[in-house]
This record gives sequence, structure tokens and C-alpha cells, in this order.
Amino acid sequence: MEEKKISEIDIIKWTIFILKQWRYLLRFATAGVVIGIVIAFSIPKEFSSNVILAPEFSSNSASLSSSLSDLASSFGVDLGNSKSSMDAIYPELYPDIFESTVFIQSLYEVPVRTQDNPTTRTYLNHKLMDAKTPWWNYPKALIFEWLKPSEPLPSKKGGEIDPYAMNRTQWDIYNSISSAISCLVDKKTSVITISVRDQDPLVAAILADTLQFRLQEYIINYRTNKARRDVEHYRQLTEQAKKEYETIRNKYIASSDAHLNVTLMAASARIEDLENDMGLKYNVYTQSMTQLKLAEAKLQERTPAFTIIQPAKVNPKPVSTPKIVILFIWVMLTLSIGVGTIIYRELKKI
Repeated sequence: MEEKKISEIDIIKWTIFILKQWRYLLRFATAGVVIGIVIAFSIPKEFSSNVILAPEFSSNSASLSSSLSDLASSFGVDLGNSKSSMDAIYPELYPDIFESTVFIQSLYEVPVRTQDNPTTRTYLNHKLMDAKTPWWNYPKALIFEWLKPSEPLPSKKGGEIDPYAMNRTQWDIYNSISSAISCLVDKKTSVITISVRDQDPLVAAILADTLQFRLQEYIINYRTNKARRDVEHYRQLTEQAKKEYETIRNKYIASSDAHLNVTLMAASARIEDLENDMGLKYNVYTQSMTQLKLAEAKLQERTPAFTIIQPAKVNPKPVSTPKIVILFIWVMLTLSIGVGTIIYRELKKI
């Protein structure tokens, strides 16, 4: 009990001793205020825009696929067992799509405009010309520029940037955009949240809306890739079968009209052969048409739908750290340094 009491008396003693040094601590607090104000007003504001959407999960997809398979089998067409198929890209992998260099580079040419300037410019030009940076980044950039000057962006023929040969400048642009966008997927509900941070709230909203459509387009193209190729294949077969049927039908009509009142066996046999051939061509044409309709129905089934829960909107409230918080942090930091200095100097005397 005696040692505990002495410890409490020592704490109170140190507290009183430190408070008596308030003039000395005032210098550190003033330095913290100055540093905090400079840093707070040097960091540019950032705004955020979010889009929340949910992918379609149809419980009837299995039964619909089974119905299509049963209907196709009645015509001798095998569509495969759709129940055993699984998507290679599921919602948990959507954030990885946002980190793809090809996906990010596709955002370079997105037209945007700022609240202060209605002139349309590309998102890449906005990042290069409109984006502000703290003053303490300039010396570092100058040093890197002096040590290794920036090279022109490597590109393919036609001016497209090559994602496989990016130099330091291109990587800086990629990292800047990659850190500004994010995609989060709720594992329980599969709800997708797309977020964009930018120094202009209108640009953030425009890009968030663009990312929403780009993601939907990417997923739709992936899921319907084979179905679209099947539709195109059956369409070509149908057009070819129709052309062959119309050709043989015209020959049959012409031969029938030319031998209308002729009773020769050779002419009758010729007309009968054309009629049989025309029937075969017609059956092939009808089967091709059936396959085309089934492929189109399967394409419609494979095309996912997305429900927009919250569209992109311009948020005028910045999401960056408030200036008052930055000021408070620096004041507390400098005061801590001052208190530590007082304690160290006093202990050194003992």
C-alpha cells in the first residue's frame, strides 16, 4: 500500500511539474499549429461516389435450361447439361477485374468534366493536368526525374498502350487510377459496391457510373460468349440452308412448268427427284431454324441482369481527413514531444 501511494504521489508530482512548464510547452503547441495548418491546407480534398448494385440470381435458371434441353432433344439437338456448368468468374472475383491493367487502361479515354470547368476531357488528361499534389511530393518527383527521366509511353501500332511493356511513367498512372477505384462484394448477399475517389465530385460520379456499365458489360460478354457464338453459327447454317432450299425450289418450279403437259417418264422422274430433294432441303432448313431459335433462347437465359440499388451521385462532402483533425493530431504530436523532452531533461539531472 505504501509503494502504491508513493507511485500515485509521483504521478501527481510529475503532472504538476509538467504543467508548470506551460510556457515551454506552448512553443511546441504553436509549432504544432503551424505545421498542422500548413499540412492541412496542402493536402487536396477528395470526394467519393458510390454505386451499389446486385447481380441477378434466378432460381428458375436450372429448370429453364432443362426445359430448353428437353425441347431441343425432341428435335435431335443436344445442348449439353447446363446444370453442371459453372462460371469461372463469380462475384468474389469482380475486385480482381478492377485491378487488371487492360480494364484500367480502358478508362483512359472516358470523357469527364469538372464542376468548375464544363469542358470535356479524357480521364487520363484529367489525372495528368487537373490533379493537385502536396508540395512535399515535388522534391521527390524532381529527384526521380533527375535520376531517371520519364520515357515516352510504350505503345502498340495505332497508339494503343501496350499493357505488357509499361515503363515507370505508365506504372505511376496505373497505380494512381488503381488506388482511386475499388470494388467490394458482400459475401453473404453478393451486393457489389463500386467506389471512386477523386479531387472533383463530378468526375468521381461520372467515373463510378462508367465503372458500373463497364463491369456489367464485362460480365455479360463473358457469360454469353459461347452462347453468342452458337447463335452466329446457327444463323449462318440457317441462311445457307434457306438459300439451298430456295435454289432447289426454283429448279422444281421451273421443271414443273416446262413439263406441264408432258407425260414422258424421264421428265416425271426428273420432277420427282427435284421434289424429294426439295423436301430434304426444307427439312434441313426447318431444323436449322429450330436450332437458331433455341440458341437465341439460351443466349437470353445466359444474359445476366443487374439491379441498381444506389446509382452514382455527386457528393459535395469531402471524404478526406478534415483539416481540424489534422491540426489536432499535429498539436498532440508536438505536445507529446515537448512532454517527453521535459521528462528526459529532468531525469537526466537525477
